[in-house]
Amino acid sequence: MSSVAERLQKKAKRPSGTKQVRLKLVYIDFWSVVKLAFLISVAIGIITVVATFLIWAILNQTGIFDDLDALLRDILGDSNFSIQDTFNVGQIMLFSIVVAILNVVVGTVLGAIIAVLYNLSVRITGGLLVGFTNN
Repeated sequence: MSSVAERLQKKAKRPSGTKQVRLKLVYIDFWSVVKLAFLISVAIGIITVVATFLIWAILNQTGIFDDLDALLRDILGDSNFSIQDTFNVGQIMLFSIVVAILNVVVGTVLGAIIAVLYNLSVRITGGLLVGFTNN
């Protein structure tokens, strides 16, 4: 048993050299980029909707809308004007959802366009040089 332990101890003392590998990225799979762009766009869309609701709720709870209503009533001279009636939570959330859906569509299309442009530019530039080490 001691001979096995001695061999393992000798192997552990040897310094391992770091190896560096340089590779060229010469092709990006189109559908992988489209799927990744779609997932990132959906995540950003969800963040947009949640952030919009939180901002509206904070502004409503702090009374900013009431102060803004009073200011606009003084400026416009209309005693029936209310910004909360004009921009209620339903309208704000609907607008936020529409923006999120457009963001998903545009983000996915942009990801596809970037993948195609990169794959076309590789023919001219030769690709992107990427280095890896085994640290």
